[in-house]
Amino acid sequence: MNRLNITKTIRKFSIDPNLVSTGSEFHSGPIPVINKHGDDIEEDSEGSDSLTLENFEKYSHRYSILVVNFFAPWCYWSNRLKPSWERAAKIMKERYDPEMDGRILLGKVDCTQEPGLCRRHHIQGYPSIRIFRKGNDVKESYGHHEHESYYGERDTDSLVAAMEAFVAAMPRALEDKSNHSKRPAPLTSGCRIEGFVRVKKVPGNLVFSAHSGAHSFDPSQINVSHVVSQFSFGKKLSTRMMSEVKRLTPYLGASHDRLMGQSYITHHDHAHDNVTIEHYLQVVKTEIVSRRSSQEYKLLEEYEYTAHSSLVHSLYIPVAKFHFEPSPMQVLVTEVPKSFSHFITNICAIIGGVFTVAGILDSIFHNTVRLVKKVELGKQF
Repeated sequence: MNRLNITKTIRKFSIDPNLVSTGSEFHSGPIPVINKHGDDIEEDSEGSDSLTLENFEKYSHRYSILVVNFFAPWCYWSNRLKPSWERAAKIMKERYDPEMDGRILLGKVDCTQEPGLCRRHHIQGYPSIRIFRKGNDVKESYGHHEHESYYGERDTDSLVAAMEAFVAAMPRALEDKSNHSKRPAPLTSGCRIEGFVRVKKVPGNLVFSAHSGAHSFDPSQINVSHVVSQFSFGKKLSTRMMSEVKRLTPYLGASHDRLMGQSYITHHDHAHDNVTIEHYLQVVKTEIVSRRSSQEYKLLEEYEYTAHSSLVHSLYIPVAKFHFEPSPMQVLVTEVPKSFSHFITNICAIIGGVFTVAGILDSIFHNTVRLVKKVELGKQF
């Protein structure tokens, strides 16, 4: 059984290249399901303007709202969007003349022809519709524009209605948060994921991957490099419990979190190699049982594991994958306290041993002194 898009026990935060959070916790919000994706009627004419690395700045500074469709010709979803996008662009040009009005323009970028421009705006899936507003340039933030992503329906009527709403809300565009079909688009770097998932005690996989039912992803633009802060099985041990465990078994806990603090990085020059990072974990259950007086009880349940990691080149979307397999064997650590009589017996044995050794040393010393005296007397006569 597969469980996808786990959100109830997982928290997500955007981070910068230094792994520092750049904002509050990320919530996906009520993104509408795309029931309409493009129109069935094809059109030969094109209504949207083609943007390139050379003219993008000019367009973004000229129009109050620039809505751009970043696409790839090989993408199924991009081709489905194309007819409705071109028709919507033509309708908006008729209503808001780009030369006379200048409030809004629909453009497009072919990411196979303009890979540098798409990388600058961190385009990883196609089609990606981005909304740029004049005056929202953030040059000090890695040299790109602040923008939003459109997640609404993709037929002509829905696109035109959304564009009209953008124009109507222009005076309060920066404060308007009521439209859930758009959200701030990702700017740079990655994310931090924390939380827990419940898994059965059988072999399984935990996979971190990009997934969408209405986009195609460019595998060469996805980098799954990661740093593991903590990865463990079972309940998190408290400080007191961990100290108790170490008291009973000093070496227990050494492999409780084998991946903690480990970094797995694929450098930029390997970004086009579609590198998947896989971890293979062998999990061993350990139980610690303490016996005090005549009562027996289980102190705690611990899961240790060994880890082997590898980088795999794949034709598909890169993922970070954790394969875990519980071992059929189990380690049982039992604490057996000794009785008081056993303690007294050991003390007596130690005392007796001391006296015995002392007697032996005294006998050796006494015999040595007698021998020396006899030798000296023999020399006098």
